[in-house]
Amino acid sequence: MEAHFIGFNLWVKAVQKAGTTDVEKVIATVPDLETPNLTGGIAKVLPNHHITKPVYIGEVHADGQFDVVWKTNGTVPGEGWSRYLPADKDIVADWVTLKCGNYNKSTKKCSGQNF
Repeated sequence: MEAHFIGFNLWVKAVQKAGTTDVEKVIATVPDLETPNLTGGIAKVLPNHHITKPVYIGEVHADGQFDVVWKTNGTVPGEGWSRYLPADKDIVADWVTLKCGNYNKSTKKCSGQNF
């Protein structure tokens, strides 16, 4: 539910900023937009099209309820690719400068779809 809430609110802001519902124009306005999340903070869209969010670790009870046992002090930036996986170590997503969600820093090439 939170993902839907955040996504819809960001889409509305992007459409308002773009002044149109044209997909390519809306996508271009998405980075740096911010909207409240449901945990009391702000979600911000990064150049990689991922958002910042707090991280919570919870313990689930038999009745389906949760106790939060650990959480970050603030938000954590979402990453498009894992820096810990050998196949991903040179891959970045940057829709602002590189206009690519699958850019290889070693080969200096973008694979996949560009907007």
